[in-house]
Amino acid sequence: MRLLNGRMKGGAAVDEVERRFHRAMISIYETAKRELGYNASRFVQMVSEQGGLATASQLLWSDTPSDGFTTLWEHHRLDLTVEDHVLRAEFASLFSDADRERALTRLNAYGWRPKPGTSYETG
Repeated sequence: MRLLNGRMKGGAAVDEVERRFHRAMISIYETAKRELGYNASRFVQMVSEQGGLATASQLLWSDTPSDGFTTLWEHHRLDLTVEDHVLRAEFASLFSDADRERALTRLNAYGWRPKPGTSYETG
């Protein structure tokens, strides 16, 4: 057992979810570049150096939305934000209720709507 985001977690299961989350963070970068022409070089650098989970926590708990968040909002693609992924049910075990509340508050302030066909943990 180890402590992750203030909660005890079992080793192997969390490791797999954390790996999937890390891959999802890379996918955000790739999709934004391919579909929007947005090269989030600083984001992918952070993910490469710190890992997806640590990067998500840092961006989520910053006082203001990142430039990347704002760019994705301008392109009507909040589904590609870290905050959206924090709320996804498949990653729920990685985040605390406070993390999800923070993500939901930020997304709602920008008019977020859940992506159809995606399961979310918002409460």
